[in-house]
Amino acid sequence: MQKGFKRKFEPIKILSSSQIEQIHSASLQVLEEVGFRYDSDKALKLLQSNGCAVDYETKIAKIPPDLIEESIIKTPSSFMVRSRDPEKSIRLGGNTLYFMNSAGARYCDVDTGIVTMPTLEQNNEGVIVSDALDTVNVFPSYTPYFEIKGVPPVMSCPVSCAQRMRFSTKPSRGAQPTDTFIWETQMAQAVDAQLMGCVEGAAPLSLAEDACNAAFYYLDAGFPIYIASGSIMGGSHPITVAGASVSHNAELLAIVVLLQCIRPGCGIIANNFVSAMNMATGDLNFGTVAVALHQMAYNQIWHSLYKIPINNTGSAFSNSKKIDYQTAAEKLPLAMCSALSGANLIVLHGGVTGELAYNPILAVIDDDVASTIGRIVEGFDINDATLDIDTIKEVGSTGTFLSTKQTRTLWKTEDYMPRVFDKTSYQEWLAGGQKTVIEKAKERMIDILANHKPRPLADEQDREINKILSEATKYYKKKGLI
Repeated sequence: MQKGFKRKFEPIKILSSSQIEQIHSASLQVLEEVGFRYDSDKALKLLQSNGCAVDYETKIAKIPPDLIEESIIKTPSSFMVRSRDPEKSIRLGGNTLYFMNSAGARYCDVDTGIVTMPTLEQNNEGVIVSDALDTVNVFPSYTPYFEIKGVPPVMSCPVSCAQRMRFSTKPSRGAQPTDTFIWETQMAQAVDAQLMGCVEGAAPLSLAEDACNAAFYYLDAGFPIYIASGSIMGGSHPITVAGASVSHNAELLAIVVLLQCIRPGCGIIANNFVSAMNMATGDLNFGTVAVALHQMAYNQIWHSLYKIPINNTGSAFSNSKKIDYQTAAEKLPLAMCSALSGANLIVLHGGVTGELAYNPILAVIDDDVASTIGRIVEGFDINDATLDIDTIKEVGSTGTFLSTKQTRTLWKTEDYMPRVFDKTSYQEWLAGGQKTVIEKAKERMIDILANHKPRPLADEQDREINKILSEATKYYKKKGLI
């Protein structure tokens, strides 16, 4: 099993106990008085049988507070996601931090910032690079690209899932649009793995039919579930951090209720992906203070009060169009805020230009960023070996610690040395060709593609995946979607 990073100190808290209670109580009030739209009669009937007041015409279920509280209690504080390679499986929850690969619609050129439709080969290379990175622990759906040249849009999620299974042994999240969960579940079962099934709400306060169907299907397969409700402060959510916290909280709790009614005790990780809006232009505003504060408040509530595993997506993207200083300045603070406030999973590697693009070279750079963040949350040990008063006495006021046994044996564990960041002297940098971090990351990517060989599928498994993709193609052709 992948070990991740173990947080050795209590997560940062930005809310008082009374503020947590205010947000929680307001969330319950919204679901009881306003209700939540489930665009599925099957879901509504199940909720009605569990005490919800259901209006089948509007598709709205009003959820009693006690059902919400019971559902929170039924949700485990940790769960396993089994990969086709047992050593790559993960356990989400508690104080363990993992990282998830990011994604983008298209390929971003690192030199120009221009985005283009990626080829299947570029897609596969992106998967191989992330499979080789220590801090990419799990893949989301449609990773690394939403679109692939020559692949019909309705097949992009099944094809992406197939390529992740072929070129990585790490766990993946499934998708939900247009029945893609059917094919992704079958592929996971064919390689004896689990997916994190994806059930995403549609803000404000609704769950589409695809998402409801996915919930039943993934849970019937025995998979844990990744829930989300992507929304925009000032658009699909209130503009204030407090108001958005209530609205977003209510949406996710409504999904938790449905899942626990379907399969009590199922594993759930709840994602925070609330974005801000640039009110001057109407564009999404990534890497903002409001999003950082929202994530920290959310993490505190779900980690400390609900004790349900949490994911943050706020640091996945930047508004910068190129891999530059702005990219780091917008992604790093949010990732650090997430890590310090209790996130179990952070989406980080490779995303650039909002959600429009991705580049594996940035994923290589983000591997150093994630390792640095992880090393920070692991803290440091205080014991006889690390204090070592005898060595301090021996060196006294005139010596140096450079040659001591403590320095020789512990220097690698006390810090983290990046693999592509430049840590040389100025003279060494000049002599070494004056390479930038992007150039060094390119070199590492080239080395990975030449030497990293993910464990291949068995021939029978590969044939089964091809068969599933063929069945999916026929299914969508019958529907007139191809």
